[in-house]
Amino acid sequence: MKLLVLNGPNLNMLGVREPGIYGDVDYTRLIEMICQAAQQKGIEVEFFQSNWEGALVDEIQKARGAFDGIILNPGALTHYSYSLLDALKAAAVPAVEVHISNIHQREEFRHKSVTAPACVGQICGLGVQGYLLALEYFAARAEEV
Repeated sequence: MKLLVLNGPNLNMLGVREPGIYGDVDYTRLIEMICQAAQQKGIEVEFFQSNWEGALVDEIQKARGAFDGIILNPGALTHYSYSLLDALKAAAVPAVEVHISNIHQREEFRHKSVTAPACVGQICGLGVQGYLLALEYFAARAEEV
């Protein structure tokens, strides 16, 4: 199994940006945590982070036929990026949307995800543990096949 972990705007600033909301784990540590968990499960992972919407769209499009799943944290693009929604639908690669904070407990504009309808599920509010839970989901899914 091969997964793409795709992170949107400002995720590269983990550990620095609003640690009271996003925690103190930095982006490098997050990648290490995911790699360690994936290795234990025999899952190959690749990572991509960009602050540019088009770059994320390009990566989603490239995922078709190349990855078995996507773990996606679109950041603020969650709430308005119809281009990410369309790319997810076109790529037809199962995706789990992850948010470190509970978007439903935050500002009103963060309550709606326009990308979630193209995903098999959404995990939010569990900190960086959400990424590991998404990995668990894909591992269990692979065992079912």
